Amino acid sequence: MKTTDLHTWLEELEHPLKQEMLELREIILEANKQLTEHIKWNAPSYCINEEDRITFNLRAKDKIRLVFHCGVKIKARKLKGKISSDTQQWLEWAAEDRALLSFSDMIEIMQKKKTIQQIIKEWIKVTS
Repeated sequence: MKTTDLHTWLEELEHPLKQEMLELREIILEANKQLTEHIKWNAPSYCINEEDRITFNLRAKDKIRLVFHCGVKIKARKLKGKISSDTQQWLEWAAEDRALLSFSDMIEIMQKKKTIQQIIKEWIKVTS
């Protein structure tokens, strides 16, 4: 899929967990009304003030990952362990300023919905 138009990209997406991805998309957009959405790294990505903060990773067929990051510009940030809403330690820290959340089914997403939104809100706050 080579299109960069978001709506066309979503229509053309073929992924075993497409419905789960669409549900996560709604959860993200509900968490912060200022987030904008576009295609980055061949997946939906969400920006605040035109800086990417959350991007889907859809490479695996058995799970979906949300990548929480600080955009493309290198900045000295040490966020690891600073997300207090992650009380269950669901975030997998890939670096001091980048974390991953992984999901394998709709039940898991729905069970974690409120916490996902809290993590998103806090991530936006601490990275802005």
